[in-house]
Amino acid sequence: MDHGIETARTPGDKWIEEGLRALGAGGPDAVRIEVLAKNLGVTKGGFYGSFADRNALLEAILDRWERASTEETIARAEREGSDPKAMIRRAGLLTFSDDLRPVDLAVRDWARRDAAVAERLRRVDNARIDLLRTMIGTFCADPDEVEARSLLAFCLAIGAHLLAADHGERTRAQVRARASALILDRPADPRP
Repeated sequence: MDHGIETARTPGDKWIEEGLRALGAGGPDAVRIEVLAKNLGVTKGGFYGSFADRNALLEAILDRWERASTEETIARAEREGSDPKAMIRRAGLLTFSDDLRPVDLAVRDWARRDAAVAERLRRVDNARIDLLRTMIGTFCADPDEVEARSLLAFCLAIGAHLLAADHGERTRAQVRARASALILDRPADPRP
C-alpha cells in the first residue's frame, strides 16, 4: 500500500560491496540477502529493486572483483609508474591488497566447485599473467625465462598468503622482498 512516501532504496553498489565482504569472509554461501540486508541496516525488500535474485547479485559481485583485479589494477599500476619492475610490484600489491585478497582466495576455492567461476578465474589469471609477461619481457628476452619468471612471480603473490611457515630470524616481508628480487632483478641467463 502506497502512502505517498517513497522508500529510499539501497543502491546496488552497496549490496555488491557488502556481498564482496561476505564472500571474502565466508565464501559464496555467506552471501545471503537477509544477512547483507541486516549488515546494511535495511530490509531485504530493497534488494529486489537492484537485483532479480541472489544469482544476479553473485554475478555482479564477480564482475566487480574481475574489474578490480584486472582492468582497474592494471590502469592504476600504469598511472603510478612506468618502470616495469615497479609496475609489477605495484600491481601485485593492489591485486592482493587486504580488500581483494580474501575475495580472491574465496573465488579460487569457489572455482573448484563451479565451472563458470573457474572460467572467470582463468580469465582473470590470464590477464594478470599477461601483464607479468609483458613487463618481464621488457628486461628479459628469453621467452622461456619470461614465462618461468611470470609463473614464479604469480605463485609468490598467491602462495605467500597460503603458507603458514616461519622464516627463522627473517620476517615474511623480508623473505618476500628477497624472493621478488630473485625473480625480477636477477640478470637473464646468458646461455643461448
